Amino acid sequence: MAKLDAIEVRNLTDSDITEQIDDLRRELFDLRFKQATRQLTNTHRFKEARIKLAQLLTVQSERIRSKTS
Repeated sequence: MAKLDAIEVRNLTDSDITEQIDDLRRELFDLRFKQATRQLTNTHRFKEARIKLAQLLTVQSERIRSKTS
């Protein structure tokens, strides 16, 4: 996954954000599974994926709150 900054994340459509959130959650699951079976080599990917997921969830919640106001 390419690293996006906050401006690029805010320019994504709602469906793109939802799709990326699903992909990151699936990737985090796979990373945890690989770590449990001692197959994970690049442990730094956990931090990157969690940060990216937090950015996407923040933008998604901001959009939901702005629609309800």
